[in-house]
Amino acid sequence: MSAARRPPALSGGWPLLGHALTLRRDPVGLLRRGHAEHGELFSFRLPGARVVAFLGPRAQAAFFTAPPDQLSAREVYQFTVPIFGPGVVYDVPPEVLDEQMGFLFPALRDSRLRTYARVMQEETEAYTDAWGEAGEIDVATAMNELTVFIATRCLIGEEMRRRVSAEFAHLYHDLEGGINLIAFFNPHLPLPAFRRRDRARTRIQALISEVIATRRAQGVEGEDFLQTLMAARYADGRALTDAEITGMLLGTIFAGQHTSAVMSAWTGLLLLESPPHRQAVLQEQGRVLGDGRPLDLETLRHLVALEHAIKEAERMHPPLIMLMRRVLRDLTFGDFVIPAGDMAMVSPAAGHRLADVFRDPDRYDPDRFGPERQEDRRQKHALIGFGGGHHRCIGTTFAQQQIKVIWSVLFQRFELSLARTGHAPDYSTFVVGPRQPCIIRYRRRQRALVDAPALAGAPA
Repeated sequence: MSAARRPPALSGGWPLLGHALTLRRDPVGLLRRGHAEHGELFSFRLPGARVVAFLGPRAQAAFFTAPPDQLSAREVYQFTVPIFGPGVVYDVPPEVLDEQMGFLFPALRDSRLRTYARVMQEETEAYTDAWGEAGEIDVATAMNELTVFIATRCLIGEEMRRRVSAEFAHLYHDLEGGINLIAFFNPHLPLPAFRRRDRARTRIQALISEVIATRRAQGVEGEDFLQTLMAARYADGRALTDAEITGMLLGTIFAGQHTSAVMSAWTGLLLLESPPHRQAVLQEQGRVLGDGRPLDLETLRHLVALEHAIKEAERMHPPLIMLMRRVLRDLTFGDFVIPAGDMAMVSPAAGHRLADVFRDPDRYDPDRFGPERQEDRRQKHALIGFGGGHHRCIGTTFAQQQIKVIWSVLFQRFELSLARTGHAPDYSTFVVGPRQPCIIRYRRRQRALVDAPALAGAPA
């Protein structure tokens, strides 16, 4: 293969380390520089690997529509296997993974989403009942705690939720501790974090197996994803084992909980930094929910201004700033060939900041998603915070619904303001949230939003 046909290389980098230090310190800046130098396709170096970046809707479409036997996520995300367990997600061939993902669909139908909306509201109200009349919260910490409660109850059920505040939350924290840079290279080293991860995984499977055994013995059926998996069958008629059910549950929680928590935190922080858009959301809250209407599925669909704010948070600060694949077969894009053995990646964080895709991309502007502009629909694969094509997250609706419910409860109950502005992303974590502390001040409302003159209960 002629080297001239390979994607152009990003300038700079260090011997042996390549661009690793810059990527760790300022990944979005590095990738935007690559796009400025070379356009939608370029390569950069990491220790032991060449990575080809696909930036821009056309390149991102090529990445997301490539078949799994050409661009493989399984080869990249092997560090998740000790967390989810064998025989599920990235430990199975693509055709089995597709079958397992199909088990999710019954849990995401409108009938289930209606149940989840009630659960989300109940959990958010219960969580904020303990806040008192006024105070401060770190919104990143609060959203992480709350979404664990919601995810556990919606996905694993009431029985496990009752354990969350004690044992399950601690075990889940130990599982999360197994995701780090070392795990990416070797998740089986005898490190304390990995030992805690493995003990937590074993104990969680035991807890879930207890719930499964109790339900089967008592003939109880829950309205949750656990029940969906208990009833699921592979194409050959085989039921899922307890270990597979545990792995699917953990995979679903990991895919949705932390990303939803981060998206929810960014949604609130960005809104509270922008008085005009905050006011628009509060006016919508008063208009749609001011008469005490419940936060059901139909009502949530009328919260358009809040939905646009959620999408703008996804655009500006997507939780997963890079999505990686291993190239298994040569991939042609335009005049270039990406050879087998290279790594391929898209970056929602960098791709969402391209001026030829989103107007004034560094400015917070939820109105870009309104009917007059619809900037995310002018080109396919422009907004990819939830993936794209065959790999688009099927839990997108669940995540957006959860964030709508959480912030609707908060806006209805409290007057909110920021302790400071200018929150920066924390690139030290796998899922990129705001750098902490990110403090929100709250004061319980004395009257409903619909009664507040000019909705002044939103201090600047």
